[in-house]
Amino acid sequence: MPHLTTPAGTRRYAAATTVGLGAPGYAHPLLAPLEWASLASAAAARPATPLHWSVLNIANGPGIRPDPHCLEAAGRLRNAGSRVLGHLDLAHGARPFGELVSDAHRYLDWYQVDGFYADRAPAGPSALPPTRRITATLRALRPEGHLVLGHGTHPHPGYAEAADQLVTFNGPWSEYRWSQVAEWTADHEPGKFCHLVHGMPRGHLEEALRIARWQGAGTIWFTDRTARTARTARTACTDGTSLTDRTAAPFEAMPGYWDEIVSHIGHGVSE
Repeated sequence: MPHLTTPAGTRRYAAATTVGLGAPGYAHPLLAPLEWASLASAAAARPATPLHWSVLNIANGPGIRPDPHCLEAAGRLRNAGSRVLGHLDLAHGARPFGELVSDAHRYLDWYQVDGFYADRAPAGPSALPPTRRITATLRALRPEGHLVLGHGTHPHPGYAEAADQLVTFNGPWSEYRWSQVAEWTADHEPGKFCHLVHGMPRGHLEEALRIARWQGAGTIWFTDRTARTARTARTACTDGTSLTDRTAAPFEAMPGYWDEIVSHIGHGVSE
């Protein structure tokens, strides 16, 4: 892409970027009770541990009926003062508008979410008008809510005005450590962007945080987990969605160095 020309480490306002955490979606609370409890503890520790938001994803969406375990987990986070975002799958622009709005209504009615995480958001200019349509509708449904577009890459600059934050990186550490930042991002305030990095070995946290700050990412989630190393679930959601023999995604389990992340985020990173 022609606008991806600025190498990592040349961001002019990096020192002003305050980095916090955004949890992209743990596994179901029955499968990951420790993870959800740790998030609640981190939220309660604000501002020492800035937890910007956590994503609630029951069954690649809100599920078919309210789940009491998810309701309890979300309630604990919200009571601790952290945003809980409902997961919506845009399928790179392939999901029908009506389905997305229906999912959003269920999240609001059942879990009183504080906004939405629109995963697999399209990034090209041709999909910008329909994406703006859905984001405008989501804002109307939750006027004070927080909206994140999960592109996973740098999208067309026009998407920047469609959401509060954009996920401009979602991938492995092997790519992140050599990543580049789009020049147009310098026109936006620090904290507009999010980075989600998996497969990052212990010992690289300071380097990764430095990259995030230099690229203007105000919200991050780093983990050593990968799809191969994440545990396999052998239970089921209460809404009937089977999780049996399902290998978890990298972000569904707690990072092996969670305490180290909390310590670094809480005390900042020296430059």
